[in-house]
Amino acid sequence: MQHTLEHRIRERAYEIWSMNGRVDGNAVDHWLAAEREMLSSTSFQPTTTKPKGRRKQPRNRDVDALAGAARAA
Repeated sequence: MQHTLEHRIRERAYEIWSMNGRVDGNAVDHWLAAEREMLSSTSFQPTTTKPKGRRKQPRNRDVDALAGAARAA
């Protein structure tokens, strides 16, 4: 997904550069403009990974072992 987003930004930056007369020296401005467009567009929906289910709670002996290791250190 990240590679695809970077590729789309690169293509849009090239389009912006072309539309502005292909003048050198503004590559960063063109990249940032393209990046803003891509990130604000409704077609770009970042995916987030949410953990499924509940997190496992440590058992008492796990907590006791961690506390003992902390005291020993």
